[in-house]
This record gives sequence, C-alpha cells and structure tokens, in this order.
Amino acid sequence: MAYHQAQIAVTKTEEFEQLKSALDRVFSSTTVEKFYGKLQSRTVYVREFEKILDQGILESVDSGLAKSGKSAKALYESLTVSDQALMREFYLERIEKVDPKVRQKYQKVYRYY
Repeated sequence: MAYHQAQIAVTKTEEFEQLKSALDRVFSSTTVEKFYGKLQSRTVYVREFEKILDQGILESVDSGLAKSGKSAKALYESLTVSDQALMREFYLERIEKVDPKVRQKYQKVYRYY
C-alpha cells in the first residue's frame, strides 16, 4: 500500500489563491531569474520563505501583487496555520520545479549555509 498525503482543505481561499497566483507569476519563465537575482543580491536563500516575505521581495518582482495593495507577508499572515503550511509546501514544490539551468546559474541561493 502506497503512502498518500491527506488532503487538507484551504480555509481562507481568497487570500490563499491571491498569494498562490503571485507565486505562480514569480516562478514563470519571464520573472524567475529576476526573483533569484534579488535573492542573490540580498544574500537570502531560496528556502527562507518567511525571510523573503519579510523583505518584500515578492512584491518587488511581481507587479500584480504590488498593485493589489496587500503585501505577500500580510496575505500569508492572514492565513490559518494549516493554510500557511500548505502555502510553504506549494512554494517549496515550485522552487524544485525551476529549470535546472536557472538553478545552476543561481546555485548560491539554493545552498543551505
């Protein structure tokens, strides 16, 4: 019998979808390098999701989020704890799906130290 992760329902769907859409735009092929460039210039590692939110990096890369009037951090903090966990999981899945050539170019942001 194979392991299947239990599905957890999203409680605050509007905020969750708004932040998820912003992350989808950030990880699109046209903006992901800009995002990684910002991380590299600020010495922030890609797995430091909360630090990325604290520094407003997503808003600086995604004009849609910047124009919405809500910061990524505010959206994230408005989520329930389970929704926040789902968002972190979504984010971590997205960083692993980035093109290997881009990951190689910005290998410093993927380091753990």
